[in-house]
Amino acid sequence: MMQVLDILKQVNKPNGFAGMALLYTKEQKIPGSTQYTINRFFAQNTWEAEDTGMFVYHYNANRPEDNYLELRFCISGNRYCENKLCGNCNQLPTEDCAGPLRTIDVFSFHFTSTFLHQFVHNVKLTTTKDAVLAFKHPNAFTKIFPLGSNKRKTLDEVLNHSYTGSLENIFINAKIHELLLRSLESIVEEEKVEGFSCKFLADDRGKESIYKAREILLQHIGDPITIKELSRKVAMNECYLKKGFKEIFGTTIFDFYQQQRMEHAKYLLYEKSLSVTDVSALLGYSSISHFSAAFKKHTGLKPCELLN
Repeated sequence: MMQVLDILKQVNKPNGFAGMALLYTKEQKIPGSTQYTINRFFAQNTWEAEDTGMFVYHYNANRPEDNYLELRFCISGNRYCENKLCGNCNQLPTEDCAGPLRTIDVFSFHFTSTFLHQFVHNVKLTTTKDAVLAFKHPNAFTKIFPLGSNKRKTLDEVLNHSYTGSLENIFINAKIHELLLRSLESIVEEEKVEGFSCKFLADDRGKESIYKAREILLQHIGDPITIKELSRKVAMNECYLKKGFKEIFGTTIFDFYQQQRMEHAKYLLYEKSLSVTDVSALLGYSSISHFSAAFKKHTGLKPCELLN
């Protein structure tokens, strides 16, 4: 059986997992967007290694266009069944199913420097995390870290959700950014008990309201909602909502919402081959020019550059 570090090091190598039976694979290779690959392998033997993550910071001062961040994860203990018609599977073999299979799940999320620029273009770089996102940290490095409950939960949600089509794309991209946020925390310190400077977030109801606000934003990708309307839906003061959102997710409500809209726009243009006019309308823009300007600001690309 391959060791965890061997798996993480070979994530992007051709035939890097020779001898492991591949059960499921999913990938996204949209230009200018987050590139990701998810592979699920059959765990033929008992797997006792700790779930592990790897943070790769690739930096070359002479070739800044080649700079990138990569998150890699290896988790075990999940189960997989290829028969999606088993609505009430009790994990016992049947005539059509050999029973659920134990898996080793391997994830790779690739972020280019151009993509990450949107998070730091108006930010004063005061921490190591800021410098890494802006590719101002002078030395390349690789960091191994245990997953902890937060990142493991997010990876489980990536594997097990009921969304399909466009909604799946929105959901997966939101979870990838959550993983990036959680993994950046591991650069300086190991996972610790959550602490908040906003005292009202110490109450579970406060945190639940913030997470509910994010879900509502994702549901309104094509139907813009104001912060006032959002605060009413989650029954939270506007000021608290804005402060709490920034505290938990590390970005403003507006920037998060715009970023998710542009990621979805990339998917519709590149994967679904929709026209710029159609995408602009689906995302609720009043004019193509407004959509094109927002797209260029957040992605560095013109919408037409993603058309097949």
